[in-house]
Amino acid sequence: MTAAPPAAAIPPPPLGPTASLLRTTALTHAYPDGTVALTDLAIEVPRGSVGLVGANGAGKTTLFRLMLGQMFPTSGTIEVVGRPVAEDPVGIRGRLGYMPEHDCLPNDQTAADLVATFGELAGLPAQAARQRASDVLDLVGLDEARFRPVGGFSTGMRQRAKLAQALVADPELVLLDEPTAGLDPVGREEMLDLVGRLGDFGISVLFATHLLDDVQRVCDHVVMIDAGHLVVAGPIDALVERTGVLRVEVGGRADAGEALVAALGERSVAAVAIDAHLIDIDTAGHGDDVLDTVRDLVADLGLRLYALSSRHHSLDELFVAEAQRP
Repeated sequence: MTAAPPAAAIPPPPLGPTASLLRTTALTHAYPDGTVALTDLAIEVPRGSVGLVGANGAGKTTLFRLMLGQMFPTSGTIEVVGRPVAEDPVGIRGRLGYMPEHDCLPNDQTAADLVATFGELAGLPAQAARQRASDVLDLVGLDEARFRPVGGFSTGMRQRAKLAQALVADPELVLLDEPTAGLDPVGREEMLDLVGRLGDFGISVLFATHLLDDVQRVCDHVVMIDAGHLVVAGPIDALVERTGVLRVEVGGRADAGEALVAALGERSVAAVAIDAHLIDIDTAGHGDDVLDTVRDLVADLGLRLYALSSRHHSLDELFVAEAQRP
């Protein structure tokens, strides 16, 4: 884990609220063995909560290392929080927090000592670092365990401690590398809740994961990469658009779904039964009139209408569709 240098080492110029979180132009990185991790990557994402999605080996960790100035691109440019990394890698690193994927915590230190040490390495006076460590450990739910050695922590507690050290210096942007890895369902939900709250403190998030459901829950923007190439990037609300399918859940009789599908067919409305009570209706060419048709048929058939909603593409569907394009 690379610690941030003292913030006072290079005074950063003020940045406006519109400065991009990350901007790359024709970004390419090849390792000495010839492995090309990123190829001609061109993205620009705003501040906020951003999901960086891709399978293992897609190039997510390489992009993080380039952002942190731990290595430099083979070609192309990269800007983080509004400044080129090549011009001031140390100064930019002082604005970032980093939660690595691998387990890197020393087992013999308490959480309070560990997080305070990182605060001091980031330039905080000892007393301020100790107070800040207490604050962030409280934020991540480790306040009662802060004086226990990290070696006795569960996987979930160790993940929280890693998040705390990433936050101790009050960064503009925190890089989270697979923060829910190895967590049970309850721990995963708690970690996602923590990540979702960071925006309330003015901290932007770049959340690297291969779990699209996690991104869809806590992020408002997504960047998808596959084998080092950009698949798609944009606001999640715009990308996860309506599919033209209306999902309806009905009851009142054992064959409710099949009965409604048959009745819709007589009105030239295509529908398919997912199970005995759930059907999907193709709304193409029918517009809002299909809602009135469903309502009338449900009443005529003596059924109960439990739910009716427009279906949307999931991020999984979007990733698969875009990655398969030539």
